[in-house]
Order: sequence, then structure tokens, then C-alpha cells
Amino acid sequence: MRKTILSALMMLATCVSAQNVQLHYDFGRNIYSNEEAGRQKVTMTLEQFKADQWGSWFYFVDIDFSRKFTEAAYAEISREFNIGSKGFAAHVEYDGGLNKGGSFQQSALLGGAWNGHNADFSKTYSVQLMYKRYFKSYNYTNAYHSLQLTGVWGLNFADKWRFAGFIDFWRGEKANGHGQLVMLTEPQLWYNVNEHLSFGTEVELSNNFVYNLYNDKKFFVNPTIAAKWNF
Repeated sequence: MRKTILSALMMLATCVSAQNVQLHYDFGRNIYSNEEAGRQKVTMTLEQFKADQWGSWFYFVDIDFSRKFTEAAYAEISREFNIGSKGFAAHVEYDGGLNKGGSFQQSALLGGAWNGHNADFSKTYSVQLMYKRYFKSYNYTNAYHSLQLTGVWGLNFADKWRFAGFIDFWRGEKANGHGQLVMLTEPQLWYNVNEHLSFGTEVELSNNFVYNLYNDKKFFVNPTIAAKWNF
């Protein structure tokens, strides 16, 4: 439930800021009752994008809820600095958060982005290539170098509909120190009731992303139903 506002990054000429809050009901635990027995069912996401004369700011916060607790809070915040007038930008980012067991392993990213759109901004895209540095947190984690490739898209169609999302590829590291390719994508489909309210779905598809103790399964598909309020 993240990065959907990034698909508006290319609208700097017409959009100064945008903010939304989303509420997702996640079916992952119902589909994978063993592998994802502890997965949250409800996630609230707050996103904000703001452009200025130098580039743009973007952040999101995911908050996971169970019946009894706030299970986790995860955030990403990024800054882009425009380079020329062809859509290129320098990208700086920090990722991290907390859960009931402690903290997510935090990371910092530095690289470049290429942002674009069609004439009426109904189609937007962003491609980002970044050096990623993971920092050591607990004794069983290691600081290590990584590389991340990100794609973000947005498409308005049929007057009321929007298809948006992102895909990330990066080098992760197993507990034994061996590297692995991690893939995460979260396409979203929204029906816009009006300028503020939308209903839709998100499907999280991932490989080597979900931590699984039960078997060697690596690929997961976790759909949601969702509502969104655009401020």
C-alpha cells in the first residue's frame, strides 16, 4: 500500500501537492494460513507528494493493525532534485520502521530518476536506479550494499478509473549472508466516485520478500479491497 502518489511525480507543472489516506483489508492470511499466519488484515496508508522549485518531496507511512494492537509502522521518505528540463532528477531516500518485535532493518538510497508523462498527464511514469545501503540493526543482521531498480506508473482511463502502482527489484541478503534477488510490485485499480473518494483493490506480488518459516515457498500474491480519500 505505497508509492501510488509517485505516479504523479511528473505533474510538476500543474500540481503543487497531493495527499491521500487509504484503508486496505488484506486477504493474505486467508490465502496462506500457514506461511502468513501473522500477517496483518488491516493497513492504513498515508501518502503525501509536494513539489517545489527545486524538485519534490514524497513520503508514505503504512500502519498495520490487528484486533488488539498497532502491529507495525513503516515509512519511506524521498527527495528529488530536478536536473535540467528533460525529466531527470537526483533521488535521495530513507526507509525504515518499527513493529512489535523491534525494528525493520533501515536503509538509505541514492541515485537517479527519469520522470515523464503524456500531453494531458493521463499517463505518467518514473524509472529510478539507486545504490541502496542496509544498516546493521540486530545481532542477526548485517550491513550490506545493494542496488535497487524501481518503476512507477499511473494511467487514467474511462473517465472514472485509475490504474497505478510500482515495481521494485533489489539485492537482498539471506541470514547466511548469501545474496538474492527480491521483487515486489503493488498494482492498484481505483474507481473514483468523485474528486475525493475512491474504491478499489491492490494486489501485492512478491518473490523472496515474505519471511517464511514453513516451507520453501518464495512467491506470494496478497490482494486487498480498499477505500481512499484524496485531500
